[in-house]
Amino acid sequence: MSVRVCWDVEAQQPPARVAALRSMEAVAAGDKQRWLSLFDPAAVIEDPVGPSPFDEGGKGHHGADGISAFWDLTIANVRRFEFAVRDSHAGGDEVANVATITTFFDGDYRVDTDCVIVYRTGVDGLLLSVRAFWEMDRAAATARQDDDASR
Repeated sequence: MSVRVCWDVEAQQPPARVAALRSMEAVAAGDKQRWLSLFDPAAVIEDPVGPSPFDEGGKGHHGADGISAFWDLTIANVRRFEFAVRDSHAGGDEVANVATITTFFDGDYRVDTDCVIVYRTGVDGLLLSVRAFWEMDRAAATARQDDDASR
């Protein structure tokens, strides 16, 4: 007996997966206002989770002002983003995406960040939290000249 299972990505998706996709699309488009509109006013971003140069106290970026400042500190400094989501696991009001985010910077270099990002939404579909698990040293070790800087 042969069984074939296909996942139709156009089919109805859990709200957290939809919010995650919208977040990646807004970041890739460089659209800060669209990205901010995806968040609940009380949302929190931890990217990466724990203390880092982006969040020395490791407590996350809270509320609209904190999330806007996070964009200015991190996302605004990247020339281009590519998201490769290899797997996605949804449960309840959350989704965990296993991904590699490639960031392209001025000076023609790039960094690949392997990560697991957990998105949680409220009943209205707005993001309540984004928790990105990745390691700064591992990402930094991938920094290299961009072979095709013309993109």
